Amino acid sequence: MGASKRGLPLDGVLVMDKQIGLSSNHVLQRARRILNARKGGHTGTLDPFATGLMILCFGEATKFSAGMFDADKSYLAEVMLGEETETGDNTGLTVSTAAVNVSLEQLNDVLSRFIGRIDQIPPMYSALKRDGKPLYAYAREGIVLEREPRTITIFEIRLVSFDGMRAVIDVSCSKGTYIRTLAQDIGRALGCGAHLTALRRSRTAGFSIEQAITLEALEALPRATDALLPIESLISELPIVQLDASDAARFGHGQQLTAPDVKAERLRVHGPDNDFLGTARWQDGWLLPDRVISLKETT
Repeated sequence: MGASKRGLPLDGVLVMDKQIGLSSNHVLQRARRILNARKGGHTGTLDPFATGLMILCFGEATKFSAGMFDADKSYLAEVMLGEETETGDNTGLTVSTAAVNVSLEQLNDVLSRFIGRIDQIPPMYSALKRDGKPLYAYAREGIVLEREPRTITIFEIRLVSFDGMRAVIDVSCSKGTYIRTLAQDIGRALGCGAHLTALRRSRTAGFSIEQAITLEALEALPRATDALLPIESLISELPIVQLDASDAARFGHGQQLTAPDVKAERLRVHGPDNDFLGTARWQDGWLLPDRVISLKETT
């Protein structure tokens, strides 16, 4: 999360639609300048080649964004059969080609094999680090390192379209899934190779692309801050416990409270005016402050 003494202490969540060719950090910094926000961060990167959903957090919202990194995600991916590249997508050099003679039935059969818990070897062109150095740096030097397979879950693969050479698939998956690698593995299972030609993130952690705004549209708003969602949109699945003024003040100072009737493990905490105060954990009849809104920072 980046911070600066310049700008306004804005608090909220911005659902962005990242355009192709932009880095995730570029989107964050440009959005922060448009909003004139003092502090902001993103909750997961997208490759410059990819488009779609990015969740940006500003001010106090950054305290509640940790769960976003572990959230499941959905992507719309375009896969070109018959050609494999060094990067697994269309930004890399072609390393092999093959004739394509794949029927719809064969494709659906292969796709079904990847649904469930599977082991996936991370690509060399990734930001994962070895000895403090990202794998893509080794790859650019022509060095290929052994990578341990990682267990991921593919919840669903839905075939959207197929013209004999290009397949568009809708993939719902767990964190840590590399769609480039999935495309490559599908091509190998079909015997003709494949690579990713387009990737668009469409859903994550309760947010969808229909809620998102582009940088251009954000800049065109009369008041860009109108695009900010409340902090609680990050944790809307948590039940609410409401405190009276006395307990709200104690909670704000990080003090634990008795709460014998609360049974949820984690909760959103509201004050007497239904204002959001933070999150708490419930344990053996006690409400234990977890993340608390700083009144000095809140606008």
